[in-house]
Amino acid sequence: MNILFVCKHNVFRSRIAESYFKKINKNPKFKAKSAGLIKGSINNKAQLNAFKELKIKPASKPKNISIKLLKKQDLIIIVADDLPSVVFDNKSYVKKLVKWNIPDVLYNDREKAKKSILLIKNKVNELLKDLENGNY
Repeated sequence: MNILFVCKHNVFRSRIAESYFKKINKNPKFKAKSAGLIKGSINNKAQLNAFKELKIKPASKPKNISIKLLKKQDLIIIVADDLPSVVFDNKSYVKKLVKWNIPDVLYNDREKAKKSILLIKNKVNELLKDLENGNY
């Protein structure tokens, strides 16, 4: 099963989800990637500190979504609260869509970054349990 985590710029939320998923997933049947609607550049200071403090390395470099990438996914998870799901209404390349509504993190808001990471970790833990139980 191919899973794509999506946020606005693929700088923080979707990359955290991808990184943490890859860190805890032990089942080779489940593969994860991340992308953004708009390709971002780099993480801000609060985000990088939160990555380090919670011992999670950012997965890959930011990349943007393509139709080719979307067509390869069995499950697309919108990690963001600022990305409309209507963007993914095309059923010819979106098989299953889930929205998590995680808020974005401002430049110096380290506490909000940590809260977002913990929310994402909890969601990924739930996702893996559901995947193992055949719920997707």
